[in-house]
Amino acid sequence: MMNRDNPVWLITGCSTGFGRELAKLVLERGWRAVVTARDPSKVQDIAAAHGDRVLVLPLDVTQLAQVEAVVKQAKQHFGRIDVLVNNAGYGYLAAIEEGDDAEVRAMFETNVFGLVDTTKAVLPIMRAQKSGLIVNVSSIGGITSFAATGYYHATKYAVEGLSESLAMEVKPLGIDVMIVEPGPFRTNWAGPSIKQSATVIDDYASTAGERRKQTEARSGKQAGDPVRAAQAIIDAALSDTPPLRLLLGKMALELARKKLDFMRGDFDTWEATTVGADYPEGAG
Repeated sequence: MMNRDNPVWLITGCSTGFGRELAKLVLERGWRAVVTARDPSKVQDIAAAHGDRVLVLPLDVTQLAQVEAVVKQAKQHFGRIDVLVNNAGYGYLAAIEEGDDAEVRAMFETNVFGLVDTTKAVLPIMRAQKSGLIVNVSSIGGITSFAATGYYHATKYAVEGLSESLAMEVKPLGIDVMIVEPGPFRTNWAGPSIKQSATVIDDYASTAGERRKQTEARSGKQAGDPVRAAQAIIDAALSDTPPLRLLLGKMALELARKKLDFMRGDFDTWEATTVGADYPEGAG
């Protein structure tokens, strides 16, 4: 569980979007925060009025030495870390066949391995405290998939699987894990932050190609409010029993329920074939 008494939050990816809004709300509550970004000058304005309650540090989560240095400085400055928010990440648009190997691996380095490295660096501190909360920012794209974002989904499905196992491992140690799954929000995700493959194959024009266009067209018009999302994360963090999964936005809820129904349909339709794959009952 999160320590409620003046908790220390360490948040990755604070230059824009959820990370930025969450850092602002945490500091406005009078709590303490380690505010990180690849370019720390982009978060100085958040920190300006909060004195030594805020520590601004450069952090590229793909650089292990930087990850370890940030965690060490956070511990030296505040003496503890109560909440880790693994928020750094970005998207990539490409049909699977169009994907560039180097670009895909780079996204995995940030979205998956960067999150793992940061978590592993913070866990010894939380284990010693016997308390803590790890918030892994996934996506509705960690539950359900669309054309053109397959590689991004792959990173987020990885985060979901890791987080479920982590939650089981750390729960007896007093540490909670929460997976945050936003739908479309008015962040830079679909705008300046998104990357795309240079390769475009005509045969995918009606699927991945169409989704690329829709994603660009929707940027800046999404229903989700990042400030309300940040408040929702704080509300859930303050709960005695934070959910393993926190969906954000009405569209996320609708899409998640649709995925559950889709899966149940396949499971039920093919039940006899599925069960028939076992040895018959009573067989030696």
